[in-house]
Amino acid sequence: MLAAVAINPVNHVLRCEAWAGKRLQKHSGKTLRIKIPPLINLKLLIDEEGQMQAAESDSDADATFVLAHAMLLKLLSGDAAVFEQITTIGNHALAEELLEIGKQIDLSVIFENDLSKMIGDIPAHRVSRTGKNLVQWQIGNVDRLILSLKEYLTEENIILTKSIAMLNLTEEIKNLQMETELLEQRLNRLIRQTTSFSE
Repeated sequence: MLAAVAINPVNHVLRCEAWAGKRLQKHSGKTLRIKIPPLINLKLLIDEEGQMQAAESDSDADATFVLAHAMLLKLLSGDAAVFEQITTIGNHALAEELLEIGKQIDLSVIFENDLSKMIGDIPAHRVSRTGKNLVQWQIGNVDRLILSLKEYLTEENIILTKSIAMLNLTEEIKNLQMETELLEQRLNRLIRQTTSFSE
């Protein structure tokens, strides 16, 4: 079900960007998995035409891409920097090819072209620009919410500990272990000395 929903827009983009489909043709028969934990686990097959088809989800994929939820909005907004944050597993050459294609595709241009066929060029451009601004605003809100939540959990609620506090605690434990070992050595020396005096 999810594969069918995702495949149509992806193939539409590949048809609009014919060069991308041609580059994918050399990877015909290979599979890729897109994971956005915990809900999305999508497996796709690259067909002979360089388009995507649904694949059996049980078997291993040639290349796997793992994304965080926040990265999805950034991808849709056209932020090329987010491609560097995607975790890839498996066939390195295939993963790099797909990431490189993704970086070069501008979804807003495709959306604007499709929209212009229905409402005209100028309104389509304005709607596209407004949509882009709306997505950027949402990304900013998500980033601010995550930062606020992180600050709350580390400062106010102490559910999470700060990394500096953890480092200090680790250092104090190491020092305590060293002091304990030194004390144990001194006690052993005193016991030996007392034993030798009593003899």
